[in-house]
Amino acid sequence: MSIWEYANPRKFLQTSERVMPVLWVSSGLLMAVGLIWGFFFTPDDYRQGSTVKIIFLHVPAALMAINAWFMMLVASLIWVIRRHHVSALAAKAAAPVGIVMTLIALATGAIWGQPMWGTWWAWDPRLTSFLVLFLFYLGYIALWEAIEDPDTAADLTAILCLVGTVFAVLSRYAVNFWNQGLHQGASLSLDEKENVADAFSNPLYVCMVGFGLFFVAMVFYRTGTEIRARRIKALMARERQEA
Repeated sequence: MSIWEYANPRKFLQTSERVMPVLWVSSGLLMAVGLIWGFFFTPDDYRQGSTVKIIFLHVPAALMAINAWFMMLVASLIWVIRRHHVSALAAKAAAPVGIVMTLIALATGAIWGQPMWGTWWAWDPRLTSFLVLFLFYLGYIALWEAIEDPDTAADLTAILCLVGTVFAVLSRYAVNFWNQGLHQGASLSLDEKENVADAFSNPLYVCMVGFGLFFVAMVFYRTGTEIRARRIKALMARERQEA
């Protein structure tokens, strides 16, 4: 069985209908367990107090905001190379989920940063690149809505997605590129010195997996909705021609 079989809309819908219940339940349970564990069963930080517990929302949301854009890039490249409509619709479906994750990351970052930095916002490299990524999300969604022909929209948004990937990379590695700014280093890293304590990392991993499964479930759901909407438009256009 080839992976390209799932580029067939009917095959994709059949598969998504089977896996979505598992994804919804798994993501809901993991997010609930991770957040309850993190907010109620972890100690306060010796410097940041209870404010540090925002990490269980902020880090998973920020990670998914960046990964969503990378997923959109891969789906867009598949569209450009293979001309599979499902991949273009999957990229379109992921954008609203990605922008919500970006907003959550920006909002929780501001709430976390205010008592730590004494300000709600700073033109820090990571914060600035994340704000630019948010604007790219807005532009991507607006471009899909502005262009009537779906194939043209998919082509142009693929170009925008490629350009925006630069800022997605900067959002992820800004602290490594510029060793300055207020934002701390990676919460989870191969360098054990940079990692958060085990008391925080374990529930954080659970939250991250839960957010990841939720993102996949949303993309499956929204892609299926886009496929059905396109079918309805095609049927309506055919009926108008026959009339």
